[in-house]
Amino acid sequence: MRPPAARVRERAAAHWPVLPALATVLLVCVPAHHPPGGSGAGATLADAASGILVVCGAVLAVRARTRPLDRVAVAVLAAPVAALAAAAAAAQDPAAGLTGFVRLIQVFVLVPAALVLVLRSRRHARLVSASLAAVAVVQGAIGVHQYLTGTGASYRGEDVRAVGTFGPLDVMGMSSAVACGVVVALAAALAPPARAPRWLRPAALCTAAVLLVPLALSFSRGAWISTAAACAVLLVLAGLRTALRGLAVLLAAAVVLVGGFGVGGDLVAERAGSITEVADDPDQSVTDRYAMWAAAAGIWRENPATGVGPRGFAGHRDAHASLALSSASDTAGAGRDFHRQPLLSPHNMYLLLLAEQGLAGAVALVGGWAALLVLGVRRLLRARAAGRGTDCGLAAVGLLVMGCVDFLYADIGGPSTVLTAVSFGLAAWWALAPTAVSAVSTASTAVSTAASGGVRNAEGADTR
Repeated sequence: MRPPAARVRERAAAHWPVLPALATVLLVCVPAHHPPGGSGAGATLADAASGILVVCGAVLAVRARTRPLDRVAVAVLAAPVAALAAAAAAAQDPAAGLTGFVRLIQVFVLVPAALVLVLRSRRHARLVSASLAAVAVVQGAIGVHQYLTGTGASYRGEDVRAVGTFGPLDVMGMSSAVACGVVVALAAALAPPARAPRWLRPAALCTAAVLLVPLALSFSRGAWISTAAACAVLLVLAGLRTALRGLAVLLAAAVVLVGGFGVGGDLVAERAGSITEVADDPDQSVTDRYAMWAAAAGIWRENPATGVGPRGFAGHRDAHASLALSSASDTAGAGRDFHRQPLLSPHNMYLLLLAEQGLAGAVALVGGWAALLVLGVRRLLRARAAGRGTDCGLAAVGLLVMGCVDFLYADIGGPSTVLTAVSFGLAAWWALAPTAVSAVSTASTAVSTAASGGVRNAEGADTR
């Protein structure tokens, strides 16, 4: 028998790389500091933790005796760097181009690559997924409290919009966090790990169902659509019988929570109905969005190859936007005074990439996401046939689908952006990392080999 101190050191050596990833997710709950009269929050504690995560990934890559990433992983993760760098070099505002380039690389290259390196087993991936669910529960609980007490962000003249700790300047933050929680909870419910306790499936299903309440109270139409699309993909990939059971539970929960108890009431119904009212009688937010989409398309047509450079949309918006654009939206509530929030992006990631990065940057990034989706689904089907790791695959693919659909109505920005980086990182780990399918943790393998002369995989099965 080894002494307890030795076992603690061994466990710490096996699991320390995942700690910065957990900190990156959990620190999103810390409210960001917004300067008085300012429109941006700047760097947050979660951003700092993501920097530490990147450093840890780099340290592990340097210490590895073998190549940490194969050629496919390097191509998928590094291809966007050259295209984004070219757009930044050609930017009309070099300072803004450099900061925008760094932000894009952080979200879509550095953090995903770091997660590919630091997640050494499926157990690590499940810990990160659990942290996403925990953040969703915390933010959702705060959001429901804001709605019930009238302390949320202003919506239709009432302070009832659930925004969690993100405040009225980042009204999409809470909905993004809660949507991630719904996806990972549903994945765990549809395909719990082989040795999971019996209570995990019903607990995960209840979590996913309960999180639908704050998601509805966020009044975020884009989050509703992207979450529905991701859940539909999960149900299809999980198998017909499992899909029917999960769909029945979610529909029943939606009817009881939203319909039976009247959660959100007429406001939710009105907001949902406005999704189809985009041509006959659109509200001002829809009009602004279409005007900014048209402006982004116009900017890209004038600069098709490399765009106007990162963070260049705001400076070229007015020259291409119609008179219907209001240029700013009203924000208030959730502890902040009335403020006019400038509309500095088109709220469509794909059009933003075309306008600022040109065709080269857009193809490089979107092509990488498509590659992750194809590779991830292929691995998921193999994992389902083998009966192991399906929950990790479902969560990773679901998060990727949710992000890609959400980008039709939103773009990166605000304190919740690190959650997007972690979501794409989990998808990259599942699609590219050998440990996603072998589940062999390098650190735990070395520890077990030294202790017993054998090799024990991350799920606890002896492979000697």
